[in-house]
Amino acid sequence: MIRTGLGWDLHRLVEGRPLIIGGVTIPFDKGEAGHSDGDVLLHAIIDALLGAAAMGDIGEFFPPSDNRWKDVSSIDLLLQVREKLYASGWTIENIDCVIALETPKFLPWREAVRQKIAEALQISLDQVFVKAKTGEGLAPIGTSEAVSAQASCLLSR
Repeated sequence: MIRTGLGWDLHRLVEGRPLIIGGVTIPFDKGEAGHSDGDVLLHAIIDALLGAAAMGDIGEFFPPSDNRWKDVSSIDLLLQVREKLYASGWTIENIDCVIALETPKFLPWREAVRQKIAEALQISLDQVFVKAKTGEGLAPIGTSEAVSAQASCLLSR
């Protein structure tokens, strides 16, 4: 059996929070507002994986109304989802992502992000890719008011 999944997330950028993308902290004067650490890329990946396996979505697994998830690392959330997927017999074939961010530039951080995701999911680096796009100056991405991410995945069992 082969299944595809699609995930998307968007977070407002605010002062006083770290910018975390794919589990990597990127130096910037703003970070994602969110109940957890706000990592939009990992949130999109989690939704893609859960959707492909027909297991639910990130809000069901880690509801923002539950204080257990307040400021938690999204890598920890991804590890929990990985365990449920693998326990159900799923194998991750690949993950492909797009991060939409005007500034800072993502390219210098891409390989570290890919490595972090691959390690967390126990898959090889060539099974994970992340591309970056800007908002071309248009709100909210292009005016650095927000960051968003899309992720697709292929699972097999």
